[in-house]
Amino acid sequence: MKRVMFCQVAMVLFLCVNLAVPPGLMAQGAKEEAPKQGAPVFRPEEIDQMTAPIALYPDSLLAQTLAASTYPLEIVQAARFVQQNKDLKGEKLMAAAKDKDWDPSVKAMLEFPDVLRMMNEKLEWTEKLGNAFLSQQKDVMASVQRLRKKAQESGNLKTTKEQKVIVEKETKVIVIEPASPQVVYVPVYNPTVVYGVWAYPAYPPPPPPGYVATTAAFSFAAGVAVGAAWSGHGGWGCGWGNNEVNVNVNKQNNFTKNNYNNSQKYQKTQTAQNQNWQHNPEHRKGAQYPNQNTAQKYGQQRSGSGGRATTQEARGYGGGAGERSGGKPQTSDLSRGGGKESAFGGSGKGGSERASSFRGQESRGSASRSSGSSGGSKSSGSGGSRSGGGKSSRGGGGRGR
Repeated sequence: MKRVMFCQVAMVLFLCVNLAVPPGLMAQGAKEEAPKQGAPVFRPEEIDQMTAPIALYPDSLLAQTLAASTYPLEIVQAARFVQQNKDLKGEKLMAAAKDKDWDPSVKAMLEFPDVLRMMNEKLEWTEKLGNAFLSQQKDVMASVQRLRKKAQESGNLKTTKEQKVIVEKETKVIVIEPASPQVVYVPVYNPTVVYGVWAYPAYPPPPPPGYVATTAAFSFAAGVAVGAAWSGHGGWGCGWGNNEVNVNVNKQNNFTKNNYNNSQKYQKTQTAQNQNWQHNPEHRKGAQYPNQNTAQKYGQQRSGSGGRATTQEARGYGGGAGERSGGKPQTSDLSRGGGKESAFGGSGKGGSERASSFRGQESRGSASRSSGSSGGSKSSGSGGSRSGGGKSSRGGGGRGR
């Protein structure tokens, strides 16, 4: 009797479990709970928001901007250098910066002060764009093509006296080139207009530098002469076949020879004429990578103790949102920025805290170098440190321009 009752109870339990949770659903739940290695950190709509201000740049400038965005601290340093040398432009400005050891992509930005200023003032956007490019390069390049197609379909992307718009017949890839190899015109446009109806209201993109609300949906800033003296610009290009950035070795070497005191450090030694761009973690200056996979790829640990790249001071995060998140990828959109106002305006928390810390880190370094060379007092050095980490550093490195 007891045996029969035991069998009946066991059967009832078996039926309850299988009817309540089907085996397929159980397997699906287990699959969803399992961490996905290499899963995308940024959604397509987030990436479109990031690339919208620069997607219509000529390919060479686009490639250079994407590469430079992976070095946010050096962007701050370069922007401050321009601010401190307002009277110098073009070749004179490049000559004055010859002793700076910034990555070539960053140093080449000196010729495009408006773009550099945007990257410095909207530092959270720059950091996020660089992180997306490092961890999801193909997705970023695909986003550019997606947005170019929308601009073309809206009638706002076409060949002009400033640029050539080429649509490859077989691949339908849209290529943008300067109309003259000696002059580059930076397009000025409102992304919410030039691409037609913006598909992601929760992710509004910002306008590029120099944009003023006018009747023109698409215009150009003054042309930038990029002749033989600055041949590094011609070294950049987009390999749309594989959604990658390419560097012309000969032109890159010529650029570093002309614009670095220790040029051999930046020479490309490969024999091939063109090669894929490679991120150099030395120029990252300890800034945190977007996820553990990317950090390991470039020989750094995203969290832990010991080593320059794992300390809060070196990362420049100052215990901000990146630390509080416990190392989890940040997927909030830039329009929210941890608050209600757009992160492009610098009002959000999270990323804007990290942006202030980037500037503070550079201010502390500048104050230290200044104190060491001039024998300044301890009080003046600490004062520079405090001002660099606070709001006043934005005036010195961003909006003061």
